[in-house]
Amino acid sequence: MGYYCVDNMPVSLMPRFAELCSNAPEKYKRVALVTDVRTLDDFGDLFDALRELRTIGVEGKILFVDASNQVIVKRYKESRRRHPLAVGDIGLPEAVSLERERLDFVRQKADYIVDTSELTLGQLQRTLSRILSTGRADQQITVSLVTFGYKNGVPIDADLVFDVRCLPNPYYVDALRHKTGLDKEVRDYVFSSPVSEELFSRIRDLLLFLLPQYIEEGKHVLVVAVGCTGGHHRSVAVAAALGEALTEHGYYVRIRHRDLEKV
Repeated sequence: MGYYCVDNMPVSLMPRFAELCSNAPEKYKRVALVTDVRTLDDFGDLFDALRELRTIGVEGKILFVDASNQVIVKRYKESRRRHPLAVGDIGLPEAVSLERERLDFVRQKADYIVDTSELTLGQLQRTLSRILSTGRADQQITVSLVTFGYKNGVPIDADLVFDVRCLPNPYYVDALRHKTGLDKEVRDYVFSSPVSEELFSRIRDLLLFLLPQYIEEGKHVLVVAVGCTGGHHRSVAVAAALGEALTEHGYYVRIRHRDLEKV
């Protein structure tokens, strides 16, 4: 979301860190300093630090991330991490309850409280985006369209692969052989068949269905590979059409023609 994040920041260092950031305002325009029960022995220090930040012209807000005790215990068990307060005879459930007691004062003073108990990663991202007003759209995903030739292998980073070798091949037309799918004549030839229009429509509709699902699960980049024999004609033409269609629906699209320059 464009924030420079520092985890486990000692409260006493926050004003000093803010002064350093002010020397490079373009690089550190948005900063998130994370602190928790490990470093908050005296919560008054936190609010003293925030007041000091305001005196040097830095505005800060407190975002308190919460969850139910049951969910927190479950997450600790799944990650197999030790709770910082689970020492001696204190078990995990008791440590979580103790943490909640110690942090209650901060929770009461927080500007925003987000309960993550029932949120998916995608829902959490959208919630934070609305709260923090980053100016980014809800559709926080980049569609990376990659064209390739099967004779050179399938891209190893592809999430989805579409084979368009069933479409009319301009390679066998002398006037089109040395052109590419970026040329109008080649694109018109590729889409001259009803099969081409049908296949394109099905791929486009599938992507439009899948993209919101990927956003929901928190995916930031979806790599869609479109392949033909050499990666010069059909895949390039189809990817260009897909890019236009997805852009019209508000998605950010990047297109890379991996094998276009290869013989």
